Formats: sequence, C-alpha cells, structure tokens
Amino acid sequence: MINNSFGQILAGSNGFQIVLSIFFLILCLYPVIGALFWFFGSLSYRFLKKGKKELNFINLLPKEQPMITIMVPAHNEEIMIEETVEYLATMLNYSNYEILVINDGSTDQTLSILRKMQEKHNKLRVINVLKNQGKAHGFNIATYFAKGEYILSNDADTIPERDALMKYMNYFINEEDINTAAVTANMDVQNRTTILGKSQTVEFSSIVGVIKRSQTSINDSMYSYSGANTMYKKQFLTDVGGFRQDRSTEDISIAWDHLMFGVTPRFAPDILFHMNVPESLPQLYKQRKRWAQGGTEVWFTNFLKFIMHPIKYRYVLSMFLDTTLSIIWSFFFFISTVIFILLMIYFLLIGNYERICHGLAMSFIFVTFELIAGTFQLLSALILDSKGEKFRYFIFAPLYMLLFWIVNPLTIVTTFIPALKTYFGKNDHYGAWVSPARKSLKKG
Repeated sequence: MINNSFGQILAGSNGFQIVLSIFFLILCLYPVIGALFWFFGSLSYRFLKKGKKELNFINLLPKEQPMITIMVPAHNEEIMIEETVEYLATMLNYSNYEILVINDGSTDQTLSILRKMQEKHNKLRVINVLKNQGKAHGFNIATYFAKGEYILSNDADTIPERDALMKYMNYFINEEDINTAAVTANMDVQNRTTILGKSQTVEFSSIVGVIKRSQTSINDSMYSYSGANTMYKKQFLTDVGGFRQDRSTEDISIAWDHLMFGVTPRFAPDILFHMNVPESLPQLYKQRKRWAQGGTEVWFTNFLKFIMHPIKYRYVLSMFLDTTLSIIWSFFFFISTVIFILLMIYFLLIGNYERICHGLAMSFIFVTFELIAGTFQLLSALILDSKGEKFRYFIFAPLYMLLFWIVNPLTIVTTFIPALKTYFGKNDHYGAWVSPARKSLKKG
C-alpha cells in the first residue's frame, strides 16, 4: 500500500511537471501562436465569411434614411473642432442626421467656435458640460438628448469617408441584422509624416483590421470597438446601461458589455475613417497605457461571470483566453527577460562563454520564429486591407514588431495595479480626460 501511494505521488508530481512544462511552452510561443491564429482567422474571414454588404451597399432615399446622431466629444479641441464639424456638416452623403458636440469642460476657445458654427449649420447642437468628467460621462448625457435611432461616436480629430453613414446603415437595416449592437469601421492613419506615424499605419490600418476580422469570423465577437468611429444602435446602448464611467476606456468596456449581454458586434472593413495618431514616444506610451489599463479592467470585470457561467458566455471564450494569456505573458516576458539578462551577466563574470552562446542562440531561435509568424500576420494584413494599397508600408514592419511588441506588454504590467484599484473602486482618476496633441489637417 505504501509503495502504491508513493507511486501515485510520483505520478502526480510527473503529471504536474508535464502540465507546467506545457504551460511554459505555450507562454514562450504565445506571440507565435497568436500571430498565426490572427493570420488564419483573417483568411477565414476573407474566404468564408465575407458579407455581401462589403461587395455592394444600397443607397437609401432621404425618406428611407433612419435618423443618425453623430456625437463628437470635445475637450480643448480648438485646433481641430472647426475642421471636423465643417466636414461632418457639409461633406457626408446622407440627409437625415444631426451633429451633437459635447463640450466637456473646455478651457480654450472650443465653445466659442462651436457657438459661431451653430449660426451656420442647423444640424449642429452643442451640450456644454461645465466640469470635465470624461468621454463616457459626456456620451451618456448626449445619448439622452440624441434624436437619432443610431449613434455614431466620432472623435474631434476623426474624418469618416463621405459614404460612411450610408454604408453603416447597410449593416443595420436587414432582418438578419436585428441583433447587431454596433458596427466599427476601418481605421486609416492620416498623419504619416514621421516614422512613428508610418509604422502605426501598419498597425492601425492593417493589424487591428486583421484581428477584428479574425474575431468576427470565429464567433462574431470583438475585443474592442474603435472609440474614434463606431455606430451604435441606441436601444442596445441603453439596454446595457450606457457607457461605463468608472473605466479607463469606454470603447473596450462597451464592447464587452454588449458581448456579455448577448448582442452582436460587427466589423466593417469597407468603411474608412481617417484619424491622427501619436507622433512621439511619450504620447504613444500614454495612449497605450490607457488602452492596456482599460483592457485589464474589463478582464477583471468579467472574470467571475465567465468562470461561473462558461456555457452561457461560450461565445467570448476565445477572447477571454487571449486576454488572459496576454496578461500572463506580459509578466512572463519581463520576468524572464530580467532573469535572462542577470544569467548572461553571471556567466560573463565567471567566464562561461559556452552558456552565453547557448542562451543567445536559443533567444535568436525564439525571436526568429516570432518574426516569421509576425511577418505572415503583417503580410496578410497589408494585402487584405484596402486591396493592398498600403503594402508599401511593409518596410516599416520591423519597427512595428520591435517597438510595439515591447511597448504593449510593458503597459499591461505597469497598469495592472491601477486597473485592479479601479475594479475595486479605489481609483478616482478615471473621469477627467486630456485631449492628445492635435495637428490641423489643412496645415499638414
């Protein structure tokens, strides 16, 4: 009996070691697996699930057009607000819409510019929030005053294509679209004057599109809407209680709220909008920190729901696993990197050059596999997006992979505690927001 018990302990120990080894192998290969997953998912979307709406859309007559409210959040947007509102008021191929700008406690000339523009454009209405309390707060107020059945969130530095509203409505008007909660469009980087801007063209215009294609093709899920340009069915906004004001990112949280509620998000690669991106590393890091914290907050928010009811929420399984692995891998990446550097220093000090060469060779092998998988993902992204017209930006792919693959896990690690504090209601800094540095489109 003693021998049998001892054998069971050994077997259990070996089993645990095997499971642990497999887990660490998955962590090591996670970037490779993830890149290949998005690559094959995008191909699945392209060849198996490409909808007829992308091939042709119908032009609705003015009397057939549902009412749309374009909501524009604005905090100290004097540089961009006039250009954006002027475009929205005069250049869109749609009749039945209004523009509702939320002036969120601006201290510059934003409000006075908007007041003058109201005299010129009947479609423009302005809500003046005296104290800056954030986009989610402003959106919730504006939703109450919105006349439209559908709401388009449009950032102050964002320009949708002229047919955007008409194309959006083609994703809502048919019987099979009754459960569609929101449709998010395809991002196009507008300020490509710097190397950082060009490298983000690869990411926003292609990589993000590939991920959204993959998520949509697998189980009609979506990790995040685009906060810069997404159209919502107003009914489904109110059904989930509006935008969460106690979270860092309203676009990520509302996407997950819709998924957990059981309604369907859509990605529309044929609808383009043009946006500004950060052109300096500090601005980029600040942006990614907010995104990372918002994603982790959403993970905390829905963790117990998913664990307790995995069958009910089976449609978010792939996203839940990906988010969980992303968080774990981010910590694993930096901890293992620190250990690796310390070991290399130690072997150098004791003169064990063989171990140094072995460690560098293994690292090179892993990085090579990651680069190959990433290259497949980038190639598929650039070819699928906008019929390959952005393929010329492939030269900036190495910068994307080296820079952004380090920045993204770093932001997850550094915002994990703040996200946890927010989840437990201990963080009071999620309300007010600061607009990033803007650049006039007319002035280049």
